[in-house]
Amino acid sequence: MEVINFTDSSIFEDLSDEIFPEKLIETIRSFVAVENIYKSAIREIVTKLENLNDEFKYTKDRNPIHQIKSRVKSPKSIIEKLKRKGFEVSVESARRNLNDIAGIRVICSYIDDIYTIADLLISQDDIEVIKIIDYIKNPKPNGYRSLHLIVKVPVFLTKGIEYVKAEIQIRTIAMDFWATLEHQLAYKIGRNYPEEIAAELKACADVIADTDLRMQKLYNKIKNGK
Repeated sequence: MEVINFTDSSIFEDLSDEIFPEKLIETIRSFVAVENIYKSAIREIVTKLENLNDEFKYTKDRNPIHQIKSRVKSPKSIIEKLKRKGFEVSVESARRNLNDIAGIRVICSYIDDIYTIADLLISQDDIEVIKIIDYIKNPKPNGYRSLHLIVKVPVFLTKGIEYVKAEIQIRTIAMDFWATLEHQLAYKIGRNYPEEIAAELKACADVIADTDLRMQKLYNKIKNGK
């Protein structure tokens, strides 16, 4: 299993060439000050996922998790999202209104693995589930599929325990393949696709979803010796 951390090493990403009012600079510095809390939340969740994956290796002779990716949003991304959604630009507002400052993507081999890992993770006593959005059973109109969990996890600090929100996306290798390429295309041409491109993307997503189901059935046959 591969663990990839996409946390930007330069917390002032893309800010060096821009001039901001002093008040905004102070706001950015306040975001930087709490970044470690979100990094800690990611470490807590990733450790739990790695422990589950290791247990499967020794008890089931397989690893359901293929890869784990994580990232903490940069101050610029947080500020832009707050402005876009019409929220106050402050650390308190970000922590109250944004669920994805800390983001973790879990890539599994099979569809059943997604729900197994999700169930095992959220059944742990110190994980508080805020919201579950199932884009596998109910795909987005463009064909996007993934299971999204919004959770709170305890982070142990010198001043005490703080519960921090994080978004966990769990998907198969095939789902991640489609989502990654769709994201690249959207970056180039924007989200307002021409109708023919949108239709083709949806068709590709449906083919990939069908392949996922067929691979799950093959695995089940092999596992059950049939």
